Amino acid sequence: MGIESKTVPEFGFKPRTPLHNGKHDNTEIDMKIGELLVEAKLTESDFQFAGLGLISRYRDLEAVFDVSELPTRNGKYCVYQLIRGALAAYAAGCSFCVLCDARRPDLVESWYRIMRAVGPFELRCRLKLLTWQELAFVLPADLRQFLSAKYGIFPAASRIIVSE
Repeated sequence: MGIESKTVPEFGFKPRTPLHNGKHDNTEIDMKIGELLVEAKLTESDFQFAGLGLISRYRDLEAVFDVSELPTRNGKYCVYQLIRGALAAYAAGCSFCVLCDARRPDLVESWYRIMRAVGPFELRCRLKLLTWQELAFVLPADLRQFLSAKYGIFPAASRIIVSE
């Protein structure tokens, strides 16, 4: 993920993403660790909906996205947290990772829809997806046990290729 192993995470990070009016938003990203912002989904069902007016207040919206490619339903953007996270990463020069359950292909597809709408190639290269199952593969045994007992999340099978 490109972070130092001893970096201390900051939970409930407020990126203060710039708005058109010169102010900053007051929303939170789940975690910042080094130069990586993380939005984690474990039990929530979606990435929240937001009205068009709420999204259009962001200063860099059109610099970051092809707005016509952003998913909407009933006059609302379908994945507000992902849009907001990409905008925060752009403004702060950070990477942004979505951490979600591999058993939720709808959440994975939502993230890829947002990534496709991002214009700047350099930002697209800083957008990441990690599943809880992939993360569980490298976690200590006690945390793996917790994830499996509480959420039914088991480490993804290793794909190590051994050459002769």
